[in-house]
Amino acid sequence: MTALIEIKNLTLKFRTDEGLITAVDDVSFSLNKGEVMGLVGESGSGKSVTAKALMHLNAKNAVYSPESRIILHTDQGPVDVLSLTRPADLKIVRGGAISMIFQEPMASFAPAITIGSQMVEQLLLHSDMTKARAREISIEMLDRVGISEPARRFDQYAFELSGGMRQRAMIAMALSTKPRLLIADEPTTALDVTIQAQVIDLMLDLVSEFHMGIVFITHDLGVVAQTADKVCVMYLGRVVEEGPVREVIRHPKHPYTRGLLRALPRLEDLDAPLIPVPGDIPSPLERPTGCVFNTRCTEFLGDICRLRPPAETWVDATHRVSCHLHDPEEGA
Repeated sequence: MTALIEIKNLTLKFRTDEGLITAVDDVSFSLNKGEVMGLVGESGSGKSVTAKALMHLNAKNAVYSPESRIILHTDQGPVDVLSLTRPADLKIVRGGAISMIFQEPMASFAPAITIGSQMVEQLLLHSDMTKARAREISIEMLDRVGISEPARRFDQYAFELSGGMRQRAMIAMALSTKPRLLIADEPTTALDVTIQAQVIDLMLDLVSEFHMGIVFITHDLGVVAQTADKVCVMYLGRVVEEGPVREVIRHPKHPYTRGLLRALPRLEDLDAPLIPVPGDIPSPLERPTGCVFNTRCTEFLGDICRLRPPAETWVDATHRVSCHLHDPEEGA
């Protein structure tokens, strides 16, 4: 199956007063059409920076390594995302073939402009349809995502909608251009559990209907288990484990993945204590040498973890891990 988007050796640093700060370090993965991938990790793991790179949305002080490649496959052929510089060229990855749902819709909608006006504006920007047709499509999409009285909501402002309704409106806006790839940056974090479930069900329905790919960014492996086909676990800018979601959750190979799973509450044993991953994620200014997880690892092997970055090991044809515990050279 041809990949929808391919990320190869993505390394991204930010130019700061303290020097170049590594945010993403040699990240590679791919996503097929109609596939949902969970991008998982704590705050500071590099998930959002990686996702923004797919749309060339990172700040101007971002520096990409020469080896970094992001290839988007479209009907017109492959697009080298990082080579795009002109605003006209960037339309393909900013609301055209790629759309993004942000974590907090109130920060994404302009407060003084109606929801409908913003939806129509983006449709006019990315197509040659008339304003009347753009309005019609926008109302249809608001209805499709389950917003009641969509024609009335079309003329309302973001602050007039509830949190769940704003999130649905954001999804409607992102989908109105019929993107090939949808990036969802923690879209359920600010919602109550019942609305979370509705939004997750909606997104899965839309994958089936529009056959798009979704990159679902979250820190919650429980949500990923319900939504994703495969999962990519990130820590301090590196991918430490990737594989089919059921395989990774049932047979996690990296100590960090196991730590995230132990931190989840278990309904079958409500008296069991929660076990957090020990310590805190280091500052990018104090990036550990060797394995980036060595300062918090409960299965630390000593100098090899402290001094040498682990090689990527394929456990099987679809499951990979970067950990000295599974390095063939170490006899694991």
